[in-house]
Amino acid sequence: MDDFKAIGGKYLEVLKKRAKESKVYKPHQLTGLILAEILEDSSHKSLYMKLSKIYDNSELIRLAKNLAERKNIENKGAYFMKVLKASDIQKI
Repeated sequence: MDDFKAIGGKYLEVLKKRAKESKVYKPHQLTGLILAEILEDSSHKSLYMKLSKIYDNSELIRLAKNLAERKNIENKGAYFMKVLKASDIQKI
């Protein structure tokens, strides 16, 4: 029984460590993570992943970098969404 506890404890540590690692399987997932990092909005990663499935990824990243350079924007994620809605970025 002690062997099982020792093995089980190690296995749980491995699972916790594995859960912290990013698992990116498709290009839109990577683009979404990049957008969340650029806009400093990690709580909306899944939204950015969904947007990257709809819109041209290079255009989204270009727009996000452009907005991130501006110093007077408090909520970059919300401003990004507002500009995206008003822009003419091509859908895929």
